[in-house]
Amino acid sequence: MRMKVIKFGSSTLASTEGIKAVAQLIAGLPAGQCIIVLSAMNGTTGALIEIADYLYKKNPDGAKELTNNLEQQYFNIARQLFSKESTLKEITGRLTERFDEIRARSKDIFTLFEEKKIVAQGELLISDLLSCYLLENNLRIKVIPALEFMRIDKNEEPDTSYIKEHLNKQLEIAGPADYYLTQGFICRNAYDEIDNLKQGGADYSASLIGAAIQAQEIEIWTTNEGIYNIDPQVVKGAKPVAKLSFDQAAELSYFGSKQLHPTSILPAKLANIPVRLLNLSAPKDHGTLISTDFTPHKIEAVAAKEGITAIEIKSGRMLFAHGFLRRVFEVFEAYKTPIDMITTSEVGVSVTIDNTKHLDEIVDDLKKFGTVTVHKDMVIVCVIGDLPYKNVGFQAKVVDALSEIPIRMISYGGSTHNITFLIHSKDKTKALNALNDKLF
Repeated sequence: MRMKVIKFGSSTLASTEGIKAVAQLIAGLPAGQCIIVLSAMNGTTGALIEIADYLYKKNPDGAKELTNNLEQQYFNIARQLFSKESTLKEITGRLTERFDEIRARSKDIFTLFEEKKIVAQGELLISDLLSCYLLENNLRIKVIPALEFMRIDKNEEPDTSYIKEHLNKQLEIAGPADYYLTQGFICRNAYDEIDNLKQGGADYSASLIGAAIQAQEIEIWTTNEGIYNIDPQVVKGAKPVAKLSFDQAAELSYFGSKQLHPTSILPAKLANIPVRLLNLSAPKDHGTLISTDFTPHKIEAVAAKEGITAIEIKSGRMLFAHGFLRRVFEVFEAYKTPIDMITTSEVGVSVTIDNTKHLDEIVDDLKKFGTVTVHKDMVIVCVIGDLPYKNVGFQAKVVDALSEIPIRMISYGGSTHNITFLIHSKDKTKALNALNDKLF
């Protein structure tokens, strides 16, 4: 039987009780048939980034104070978890080594390389805690170090051949076990330096591991009921979606759902491995299944992405001109700023971005091509489902729901999975509730 990959998010590892609940769930899994992937404990990565920030600012005393505080939090958790004095002594020693590694960074010239070493300690700390706790409870656990097999290339893309070869080699070295445990997010780069897979990296790790071992299924455990059909913080009565296609899930993740990072699903999609999102608080629930299966001709969900800026370029020179769009896009490429949404006419083009770091420079360069107008504080609202153009009527249904909402842009046709609108942020709540009433 093929193995499963089971990833636990930081929200499930937020406390002593969370760690115990995760351990209890693991203990109920079939022995020898799964690889456990761990995120850092909730709040740890943020604390480690803050420690690194103090070191960047050449304040080692401030960094050491924060390090000591975080170390004490882990010692307190260890005292609550472990009943045997010998195990407590062992884990305290291992935790101390991790925090000594952080403290040692204050003695060196501090660089991005040093920061990544510090941030990597989050996943290593939780794997120390959980593996010792499982061993104390008589479960045969083998830790497979992610830094021995997870690797990115010179383009910061996963080196899938290396990952597959070295992961299987590490499993052979580990030998038979009830459960294999590894770290998400962290990796090495092409120069063998400690690095990471960036935002959503732990989900990405789980997907890459699943593809490498041709897993039966990848499970992502959080404290939410899968992916909701609409933002539950804005709309009462939001419900989990039972199933989505890979493409629908990627669109939904990109345009607002925080349950899954959009890049993390690609390795599973390419390997055709189902991904199931599950709730640790309700482990018997179905959750959301992401696979090649989907419900035809159905609107599944609505997502909203905030912090959007729209840029409009009007130019008479665009009329009948070739190469105009290429030159516009080259401006965004030069500043490494992705475009979310685009609409065009004979005399203008409008695009949206969510990264405004180089907004002023982009606008200055675009002024070479025409009149530029910027609209800030916007929201992209995306309606997702199986929406082929032959399915007559869904467009009218969606537009009718937003009949009282001023719409700045509409985009459809880039895929058959979504129809997208740009509205002002002040209209977001009204728009989502109107869509919920009409569509669900």
